[in-house]
Amino acid sequence: MVGIKSYGAYIPYYRLERSEIAKAWGGFAMNPGEKAVANHDEDSITMAVEAAFDCLKGMDGKGMDGLFFASTTSPYREKQCSSLIATVMEMGKEIRTADFADCLRAGTTAIRGAIDAIRAGPAKSIVVVAADCRLGYPYSQTEQSLGDGAAALLLGDSNVIATIEDCCSISDEITDVWRTDEDTFVREWEDRWVIMHGYSKNVGEAVAAIMQRNGLEAKDFAKAVVYGPDPRSHGGLMRRLGFEPAQVQDTLFTGVGNTGTSSALIMLVATLEEAKGGDRILLASYGDGADAFILTVTEEIEKVRERRGVKGYLASKAPLPSYGKYLVARRLVQLPPGAAIIGRGSATVMWRTRDWVLGCHASKCRRCGLVTYPIQRVCYGCQSKDDYDEISLSQKKGKVFTFSLDNLAAAGINPPIVQTVVDFEEGARLYCMMTDCDPQQVKVDMPVEMTFRRLHEFGDFHNYFWKCRPIREG
Repeated sequence: MVGIKSYGAYIPYYRLERSEIAKAWGGFAMNPGEKAVANHDEDSITMAVEAAFDCLKGMDGKGMDGLFFASTTSPYREKQCSSLIATVMEMGKEIRTADFADCLRAGTTAIRGAIDAIRAGPAKSIVVVAADCRLGYPYSQTEQSLGDGAAALLLGDSNVIATIEDCCSISDEITDVWRTDEDTFVREWEDRWVIMHGYSKNVGEAVAAIMQRNGLEAKDFAKAVVYGPDPRSHGGLMRRLGFEPAQVQDTLFTGVGNTGTSSALIMLVATLEEAKGGDRILLASYGDGADAFILTVTEEIEKVRERRGVKGYLASKAPLPSYGKYLVARRLVQLPPGAAIIGRGSATVMWRTRDWVLGCHASKCRRCGLVTYPIQRVCYGCQSKDDYDEISLSQKKGKVFTFSLDNLAAAGINPPIVQTVVDFEEGARLYCMMTDCDPQQVKVDMPVEMTFRRLHEFGDFHNYFWKCRPIREG
């Protein structure tokens, strides 16, 4: 039986109160709470990497048969992002990679694609990861509602923590929420029409169809995980479908926001964190139609509890002090010359160094055991040549050896830039920038971990590299 083998999530470190957005425009907050905001060096790819690492904790990426990436905010219009993510995850070359895009239910569409691939064979395990950084027009309700985040699921046909009993899809041609290829911000038609003829109609039909086909009623489910664009619309639909409040998974709107393609998957991860063997779960998403799934949790779920997941990332956060900082983070204002990170990029150099740039590989000398980053052909210790093994530092912990606060470098969310030298337990030493931190709280011997981030744009393509950050523990 095909099902879910593991799960993971990622929610950015920074939060912005909806009241701060309203204050900037002299209006009022449409809903209480805050939204998650990706840092200035984050995008859908970097968040997907974080969620995938959380999902595959303790597993070898080379044991995966594929990776499917879903997003409506891919950094590229023509370039496969799933292959980049798979490279960072060290999954090897003989795998299936695919991008699913242009629809809010691309995440669940990717799940259906993975199910079909596993059933058809020979794929046995496929990672599905969804991430979004959508933007609403300034001074709009959408600006207050949209948040950033990612979720990942490992699907397979053995040792599953939740079996996928059935799935149902409905397609509908409706222009309710959209962006053209020239749009930066999400567009919407009249709100009541969108909810009545788009969201409620399609999700309601998909849920009713799959329950009727399986002879089930609302009372037969331990939890209903159903995408909702906002709390009011979601609550109204769940009441009409017959679910009691205790059965309904929180949309996380108050603390995170509407995370688009990843929203239903993040909600599912939150449900699995609390689920127990035997629970039956309804999963449904929306976007130009709807997808619905019936899942049954197995006893295997107790073996994958040690994930940061939604709970861990929700508890680890810091406030954005102002709406202006949000504009900088989302690159909605032009910074003065010299305030942005300036670098050089080369497609050939990136290809040649992709193992240590994307995989964070260091060389470990076979003779003396010295670990060096980046990879060195000649060992610093014993001068042996080309006699080393490659090891990854991407998931290793380290400590700050020394640092400096650079007030003349690029302006980020929290200037100054923290230039850091990190010592790893393996013996390697790495020079990098620190992110997601309060510069005034940085100190020598501070425990840090690595995080994959967008470094700069040069040569008309995105350049990614590794930074360190204080360990995120809720």
